[in-house]
Amino acid sequence: MASLEERLQRLEDDRAIRDLKARYLRACDAKEPETVRDCLLPDGAVIAYDGFPAFDSRDAFVAVYAKMGCAPGIFDIHHGANGVIEFDSNDRARGRWSLLFHNINLASRTLTQMGVEYEDSYVKAEGRWWIAETRSKRLSCLIHAVDGDGRPTVAVMGDAPETFG
Repeated sequence: MASLEERLQRLEDDRAIRDLKARYLRACDAKEPETVRDCLLPDGAVIAYDGFPAFDSRDAFVAVYAKMGCAPGIFDIHHGANGVIEFDSNDRARGRWSLLFHNINLASRTLTQMGVEYEDSYVKAEGRWWIAETRSKRLSCLIHAVDGDGRPTVAVMGDAPETFG
């Protein structure tokens, strides 16, 4: 049986990982590319989101995120929930999360909602936790096209298009 100190450390690590994921999602919504970058492992982070090209460095991912996600007229909400954290060792863990993603795109006049599942890997290094790998799979998609009078009509329902952007 683990000691009280080991059990307490596991709880603190679990909390730190949950806070890291929340910080990442909130930074995406707040259009804070430097905070997004600071959540990802400096050397060798893997980012592979369904519908986007895969990245093997945080800088390459953040450059695309800054261009697409931080553009004027883009408003996102990443609502992450149902986190399950499993520890492989004292400095490695995996997490699964459900995500409700909502996007308003003024340029394309669309409203997008997606149900997404994340699978993440975390590494503890330099005294803190990092997202080492994050992958997502879209489970559902609803896109409304908004006409000039502000009336939405369903453009996509069910499966998402192959790519976004």
